[in-house]
Amino acid sequence: MEDEAYVSWELIGDFMERAFEAVGVPADEAKICADVLMESDRRGIESHGCNRFKPIYIDRIREGIQNPVTFLEVIKETATTAVVDGHDGMGMVVGYKSMNMAIQKAKKYGMGMVAARNSTHYGIAGYYAMMAAKQNMIGITGTNARPSIAPTFGVENMLGTNPMTFAMPTDEDFPFVLDCATSIIQRGKIEYYARNGMDTPKGAVIDQDGFPLTNSAQILSELTSGKAALAPLGGIGEETGGYKGYGYATVVEILSAALQAGSFLRLLSGTDEDGRKTAYHLGHFFMAIDTEAFMGSDMFKHTAGEILRELRSSKKAKNHNRIYTAGEKEYLCWLERKDKGVPVGISVQKDLVNVRNELNLKHRFPFE
Repeated sequence: MEDEAYVSWELIGDFMERAFEAVGVPADEAKICADVLMESDRRGIESHGCNRFKPIYIDRIREGIQNPVTFLEVIKETATTAVVDGHDGMGMVVGYKSMNMAIQKAKKYGMGMVAARNSTHYGIAGYYAMMAAKQNMIGITGTNARPSIAPTFGVENMLGTNPMTFAMPTDEDFPFVLDCATSIIQRGKIEYYARNGMDTPKGAVIDQDGFPLTNSAQILSELTSGKAALAPLGGIGEETGGYKGYGYATVVEILSAALQAGSFLRLLSGTDEDGRKTAYHLGHFFMAIDTEAFMGSDMFKHTAGEILRELRSSKKAKNHNRIYTAGEKEYLCWLERKDKGVPVGISVQKDLVNVRNELNLKHRFPFE
């Protein structure tokens, strides 16, 4: 396991903002990008936090496959819907502005939905769903991604990890947030395992013969070359319900491409026919549903809270003294980290220092 050091939220936030600005991201958009990454770390989702700041965003901007300035073009719009084109800009900015558009429509008409095309990696999906929950709305979002998941009975990576994400307001201190991939494991988690010299759990990844792979570094290489694929939620085959995860991944793929006439499946590989890196052209969708338009937001939040409390108070399995509901562990993580800061391992520490030095920034980190 990597030795971790804690960096204050103020320091890591300001550093990422200044770094994004240094590679061409406008200041107001750099703030959005940094906040999305920090929210991942606030919630304990290390696979999508500051560890991806350099390889997924800074490097891709430098490689010319992602635009630092986001031109969000409205292609089509009605009172309750919109289709937007992100022109390969910053996915976090596309996501933030699209969900905000859906929220504004929901405030007027009860529901709003925005479909986006030609976007890029937008960080944790939960960020956008929670934007709606903070407005007493149900937030729903999803995104397609570069091919990683094999269809049930297949071995070729065809679908992205394609999260289907929901956030709902409650009368508790935290909303209900279900934010997870439609695969057993996501690529970011395997990257985390590889950095720490850990194996990937058996059954989460298969080779070209359908057998499990566990060597994390090997998996990352073979996912890129197409020699390995992630198993969908439910696992390999049908016996444990793998077809369910496959089905939900396909739902997200359709909603992330068909509504907006966007790219899908192999077109999202990030390489052209000659193997050169290209923009990913991802698609997302964002929905906001105003609970006030039904039986009122107070009633919704109370009922949602009662459901969650009853679930947590139900009979526990042997050797377990607590049941959690979605979003609770992430809230508890924030309570633990809000004063300590964001934990960064050795490899991420090196990335932060290298970016700082290359961009001539003045920040000094506590691990130096």
